Amino acid sequence: METLEPSRAFPSANAQESETLLLEARHLTKRFPGVIANSDVSLQLHRGEILALLGENGAGKSTLVKMLFGLYTPDEGDILVDGVALGTKGTQFAIAQGIGMVHQHFQLVPVMTVAENVVLGAEMVKGGRLRIREAEAAVAELSQRYGLDVDPTALVEDLSVGSQQRVEILKALYRKAKILILDEPTAVLTPQETNELLNTMRSLASQGTGIIFITHKLREVLAVADRVQVLRGGRVVGEARPSEPATTQASLAEMMVGRPVLLAIDKGPAHEGIEVLRVSGLSVDDDRGQRIVDSVDLSVREGEIVGVAGVEGNGKREFVEALCGMRAYQSGSISIGGVELAHHASPKDVADMGVSHIPENREKHGFVGSFSVADNLVLNRFDEEPYAHLGLRQFDEVRKNAHELVDRFDVRTPSIETSVGSLSGGNKQKVIVARELSQNAKLIVASQPTRGVDVGSIEFIHRQLVSARDAGAAVLLVSAELDEILSLSDRIAVMSKGRIVAILDGEGADPNQIGQLMAGG
Repeated sequence: METLEPSRAFPSANAQESETLLLEARHLTKRFPGVIANSDVSLQLHRGEILALLGENGAGKSTLVKMLFGLYTPDEGDILVDGVALGTKGTQFAIAQGIGMVHQHFQLVPVMTVAENVVLGAEMVKGGRLRIREAEAAVAELSQRYGLDVDPTALVEDLSVGSQQRVEILKALYRKAKILILDEPTAVLTPQETNELLNTMRSLASQGTGIIFITHKLREVLAVADRVQVLRGGRVVGEARPSEPATTQASLAEMMVGRPVLLAIDKGPAHEGIEVLRVSGLSVDDDRGQRIVDSVDLSVREGEIVGVAGVEGNGKREFVEALCGMRAYQSGSISIGGVELAHHASPKDVADMGVSHIPENREKHGFVGSFSVADNLVLNRFDEEPYAHLGLRQFDEVRKNAHELVDRFDVRTPSIETSVGSLSGGNKQKVIVARELSQNAKLIVASQPTRGVDVGSIEFIHRQLVSARDAGAAVLLVSAELDEILSLSDRIAVMSKGRIVAILDGEGADPNQIGQLMAGG
């Protein structure tokens, strides 16, 4: 597998410090009811510089960049672009000044083409009609100039996640962005797509674009950033340069969290018991009716973690959906605790068989955003004792459970009555993890359990999964993060083109071999 290495092809912003300042934020403060999201935050961004913003979930990173993009107005402080103050003029003015932002959740219309999405809101029009051929030519020229390989005529819904992200970047560049804000841009990318994005960032920086890069992935920071600024509790607590020998993943993690962080979990050997999950000859079709999981055999026993490694689009998602009752399977069998799962079982049926599921898409399948933290923590048990009795909800028990789990799983929330939709991404994930790992399930299916969460939360979630294993649960871990698979798995099943092509011992597994197998080698 290709490793992330600092590029030699493009100049570092270190040599460009004397060039014109692109963006300056001075003493920004932003308050929300009961919360100070940012306090006296200042930063500078130079032309051709990649500035990484690090911090725990809830540290204030997203609030800061939303102020820079004009989505929020600072309560105190100033933002200047090439010396021009943004003031309270909002997003359209920020875009006009050359600021573009690629959000963590893409803002694309799936049924429209790439070109139509790129020019949406800034259309080329003649006689009241969209000049689509000219728009396609403009997008093609931008794609070629910046090395963003996307077909302008393709429908967005047919594109991979990595290609959709390139469309988002093209949208900003089409509007002549000289400052690009990337909020968790690699959270949903495969390792190959991540490397392509990092190369794109270097290319953009070499052509003068200033980039603000929010991420939790420290290897990427060391590979691509010129400078790092760390937020904690809404304040700037430190700055570092990846080019300096003292800047390591460990030092950045400690600066973010305020304590030393174990980047690789220290776990003892597995103590396997009886077989909990048995998958035999499983075949599953995708949404288009095409075979995406092809005759898969797999087992998971008590007291072990089996990791499933594979690139996006190779059947991992559909495999998990079939296991958890979210998708019917076409042939084969799934047995949980010796009981065969029906082809059209529901998620409730699967949960009743003793399965906990941490879903890949937390926004869609993990919680109800308008519900409170307390309600989400009993979302799949609200009608069971002790949370309900004779058809009536027992609110005291729901609140008691919430207080216990919020404390035990370190969920950062103003109150258990706060809506989950208002929490940071990492704390949303902690709510799901708390709910699913507190049920003493015999099988835990964890799909991308640490996607989009900070290093402190990753360490915590990894500890919880290992603790569940040591308590006797069978754990199936599905992740696009090879480091996560290698760190946690007792056995590793490699998936390629819908098949399990190898099952390896997790101890001492070779990441290069796994990467080659994932790619079909």
